[in-house]
Amino acid sequence: MCGRFALVQGPQDLEEIFAVAELGAFPPRYNIAPTQPVLVVVAAPPRAPGSNLPGRQALLARWGLIPGWAKNPNDLPLLINARSETAAEKPAFRAAMRHRRALIPASGFYEWRRGNGRTGQAYWVRPRAGGVVAFAGLLETWLEPGGAEIDTAAILTTPANADLAGIHDRMPVVIRPQDFSRWLDCVRNEPRDVADLTAPVDPGFFEAVPVSSAVNKVANTSPEIQERVEEAARPEAAPAAEPKQMSLF
Repeated sequence: MCGRFALVQGPQDLEEIFAVAELGAFPPRYNIAPTQPVLVVVAAPPRAPGSNLPGRQALLARWGLIPGWAKNPNDLPLLINARSETAAEKPAFRAAMRHRRALIPASGFYEWRRGNGRTGQAYWVRPRAGGVVAFAGLLETWLEPGGAEIDTAAILTTPANADLAGIHDRMPVVIRPQDFSRWLDCVRNEPRDVADLTAPVDPGFFEAVPVSSAVNKVANTSPEIQERVEEAARPEAAPAAEPKQMSLF
């Protein structure tokens, strides 16, 4: 899963990588948490002939998708992640998977390996080569009873690759730059046409850096939370149980 992530690159980097118009200044964010606003890149509306506007646009959305049909979000769980294997069939994500696929820029994400302690060891999982990655996202606009529209988003997840499986069994779906257009094109590409893009990213793409429990607190937003610490000892596997003797009586 993905319950926290970071985006520390500046607007100019993102404008170039995602081919979006001027984003305006914003600070680096080291500890993005659910319900906070996140940057989302989507396909722009159809352009007029001869227009030089970019084919993508960026917007802010609440991290935690609210289906368009929801009457009261408080009646639903917080939908920050969607399983890529089932998103096209689940009522909460089906429409967004078909019509409103998105990219969510990130510098990396945090994950926790559960152990004997209450929270386990935290890791800062970042691209080994550095830079920005694009998580596969879903976008949904929810209409409040008062008439205001709220853009909301979720991050798609996939089974963890060999590098991360020892920490958690899920990881975000990573969309490579050469696949941005295909993923975002919801007119010509149905969910089945982009299903191959939701496979786990190749081993070696990410590296997991053990970090302190400071990241557990949403209020901690300084770069120090990404500093490497000594990794806590992994819990020993329980010894295999001896096979039970079968009885004929």
